[in-house]
Amino acid sequence: MELKEKLISSFMAFEEQIDVNSGLHDVRTAAIKNFETKGFPTKKEEAWKYTSLNAVLKHDFTVFPKHESAIEFKDVKKYFLHEIDTYKVIFIDGKYSSFLSQTTHDGLDVCLMSAALNKPKYKMVIDTYFNQIANKDETLTSLNTAFAAEGAYINIPKSKVVEKPIEIIYFSTGQENALMVQPRNLIVVGENAHVQIIERHQSLNENPVLTNTVTEVFALKRAIVDYYKIQNDLGSANLIDNTYIAQKQESRVSVHTFSFGGNVTRNNLNFYHQGERIDSTLKGITIIGDKQLVDHYTLVHHAQPNCESHQNYKCIVNDNATGVFNGKIYVEKEAQKTDAFQQNNNILLSDKAVINAKPQLEIFADDVKCSHGCTIGQLDESAMFYMQQRGIPKKEAKALLMYAFSNEVIESIKIPELKQRITKIIAQKLGVNLGFDL
Repeated sequence: MELKEKLISSFMAFEEQIDVNSGLHDVRTAAIKNFETKGFPTKKEEAWKYTSLNAVLKHDFTVFPKHESAIEFKDVKKYFLHEIDTYKVIFIDGKYSSFLSQTTHDGLDVCLMSAALNKPKYKMVIDTYFNQIANKDETLTSLNTAFAAEGAYINIPKSKVVEKPIEIIYFSTGQENALMVQPRNLIVVGENAHVQIIERHQSLNENPVLTNTVTEVFALKRAIVDYYKIQNDLGSANLIDNTYIAQKQESRVSVHTFSFGGNVTRNNLNFYHQGERIDSTLKGITIIGDKQLVDHYTLVHHAQPNCESHQNYKCIVNDNATGVFNGKIYVEKEAQKTDAFQQNNNILLSDKAVINAKPQLEIFADDVKCSHGCTIGQLDESAMFYMQQRGIPKKEAKALLMYAFSNEVIESIKIPELKQRITKIIAQKLGVNLGFDL
């Protein structure tokens, strides 16, 4: 049975397994009908013209894990930001792990989506925010909505500064021959509140995994949200990440995406401006090789005046890998005084590496400052020669140039321990000891 038919036939059985109110039943039913009509995206669609899921979908994925899985902390400690104390919402094969998690209801909610969807005390928040900015026409978002049952629920009240970062980690044990999971996260950050969030998806063996995740983030007036996505998975893992962010007046949201591992990774990142004097930051570093594919698809929708957005994506591609940047800035007529910047720089390290870049501006206002730029090239041979003349071996010189290329994004990480971790991962990807304090 093909995966599409398996998912559609599993839908009724899924709803019988969970407690769900009638309102969510209607939402789920509409979502599964949309997926049934459209199916999985193909390269015939403009938004997916550079990325094919055909090879991924050939696996016989289990959509409901049959095994109960447990993990010892010592076996996965390296995937946590263990140098500092953090809140933790941890899932194993799509199921919540109370043993590995550290949640809280003390002045803020860091807990489970399943609890929020089904307990009356969360009903007002769910009715107000759940599935409100997720694209109801996008087929993979619809699929996630139909099966949304578990994930992270984070609600930060007004004027709360969360004193430590929140880690959301999804582990796949590989006990199933092939597994599909569909996490759903809802994050509401109240007026004047501030939070830092780190998200990671990690396989623990080489059995294929397909993760189709949806995250909705609501930043209310003057809220500050720093969101970090670490994508350094095994070569058998496939990730489709749909993130939707709504910003109110004077809010500041930054999303950093670090894509180093995995087979096929697709990041759909959508910002919607719903007030004036908003600041949005989208940055990413991609370092890939072998036959990996990483596709960044971004949208910043400027609908109000006096707002800013800044996009800066760096990509280093080796071997037969493919990097994609497909970014759009959309400025409505009312969004005067918009300042929008988009930059995508790429380095090819082999003759067979591929970069597909498609920066887009759609501007309907006349008093704006918008720009985009894209470069695709190789390492500077003169700089390499200069460094080798001064005693730096070729391998280290090459790595230093690539690190310098990425450094503009690294420097904007606001959690020092995470900055050190990302720097070390980059050094490992480049295959060198960079020779300075990490």
